[in-house]
Amino acid sequence: MFPFDRREFLAAAGATFALPWSHPPAVKRKLRKACMFGMVEGDASVLDKFALLRDAGFEGVELDSPSKLDLDEVIAAMSKTGIEVAGMVDSVHWSQTLSDPDPDVRAKGVAALETALRDAKALGATSVLLVPAVVNAKVSYADAWTRSSAEIRKVLPLAAELGVHVSIENVWNQFLLSPLEAARYVDQFESPFVGWHMDVGNVVNYGWPDQWIAILGKRIRRLHIKDYSRKKRDDLGLWKGFDVELTKGDDDWPAVMKALDEVGFSGWAIAEQPGGDSVEGLKKLSREMDQIFAN
Repeated sequence: MFPFDRREFLAAAGATFALPWSHPPAVKRKLRKACMFGMVEGDASVLDKFALLRDAGFEGVELDSPSKLDLDEVIAAMSKTGIEVAGMVDSVHWSQTLSDPDPDVRAKGVAALETALRDAKALGATSVLLVPAVVNAKVSYADAWTRSSAEIRKVLPLAAELGVHVSIENVWNQFLLSPLEAARYVDQFESPFVGWHMDVGNVVNYGWPDQWIAILGKRIRRLHIKDYSRKKRDDLGLWKGFDVELTKGDDDWPAVMKALDEVGFSGWAIAEQPGGDSVEGLKKLSREMDQIFAN
């Protein structure tokens, strides 16, 4: 399975690269602005937090599942504010990984993913973000691929029935470390209900987001919008790179927007940057996203 031989590489490249001579004319993207629910700080009710997001200029919110949120309360808040659910995040994919050596742990992970898919359907969302596997000293790269692939296949009939996508996210899980490999992972399922959740900020530590977008292309279902500073990483440590305001890091936003236009992406772009617990803080975040989208 690893690595690509020359024939496989050329076949994958033909299927995944957005080659300059094969691009359709770039069309200005239509991005819808959302925010992760956890980025709205404080102890306000679901309704009050949704109202804050609406007043700040957001159209949608991303929620965790399984969670303690009451779905009826969420639906009522959606109705009163007009806020839509842009997507769900599998809340246990780090603790009950689909690559765990223990089949019982993997089974719990599958059950949680099924819950997230059903919750997404109930709330009108069409995507569930999934970290598919974690590679570490106890889980080899090959085992992570094989186990997670097998477990994801178990939920695909439900995903198809519900019309909800499983969207794999690029994160620091030591797995799917290149866009070619990411594309190959998605394509193996041969299902329109497996796609990609492109986290722009997560790539900056080791690559260039526009290059990932060009290769992943139509597989991209959702975007996470956040920034990352290589200087803060180098001066203060790896995770401190995220301690930077949106548009103040090393994301090349004009290049990212150009790449999104070239692959024809439109849809939800979801902020993963703290917005505070006030409408002023969230409005600032909303304006920064508008500035990015205007590129």
